[in-house]
Amino acid sequence: MSEAGRARVVRADDPQAIPLATSVLREGGLVVFPTDTVYGVGAAVDRPEAVARIYVVKGRPLERPIPVLISSLDQLERLVTRVDERVRRLAEAFWPGALTIVLPAQDWLPEEIVRDTRAVGLRMPDHPVALAVIEASGGALATTSANRSGEREACTADEAVEALGDRVELIIDGGRSPGGVPSTVVAVEGDSLRILRVGALEPDFVERVFRGET
Repeated sequence: MSEAGRARVVRADDPQAIPLATSVLREGGLVVFPTDTVYGVGAAVDRPEAVARIYVVKGRPLERPIPVLISSLDQLERLVTRVDERVRRLAEAFWPGALTIVLPAQDWLPEEIVRDTRAVGLRMPDHPVALAVIEASGGALATTSANRSGEREACTADEAVEALGDRVELIIDGGRSPGGVPSTVVAVEGDSLRILRVGALEPDFVERVFRGET
């Protein structure tokens, strides 16, 4: 589909929804799907041209890296260079859920994801449709909110169609996403933890888990 076309919309309970998503992503297309926060637009992490399209369709500033959603802890070693006991404590305590962990990225991840940071923000969403799409597509997808930058996030498939329906290949309708508070974002820097964004999780609690105090 060209950017001048219209996205195909399928219900999440359609047996063809996940196979369709996998096919679109494999071919370098963009798929919109529900998550535990808002609807997201995703691209395959190993298709730089597809990730670059996310910036175009959203009007996203190029200096903003794109987070990666994962479906299992097994993806950590594939995507980042350091996975120590503290990182695993955070992941096991808060995933799936509302914590994004920024870690040094593996060299193979494209610039379109990491930009000039050489780091990648990872999160495992707490939503069955999102996890199914991600798992079927290799376990990791570059994903950000399915809206034009600066506009309201989409919490339904209809809102995603209105925002990006002429710019993506497929939209999976999984009903209303909860919306609300975004994830808390932290960066692991050596032996320390830096809070980049205060969100759904209290920073003090995240820090205590990181230090092994809970």
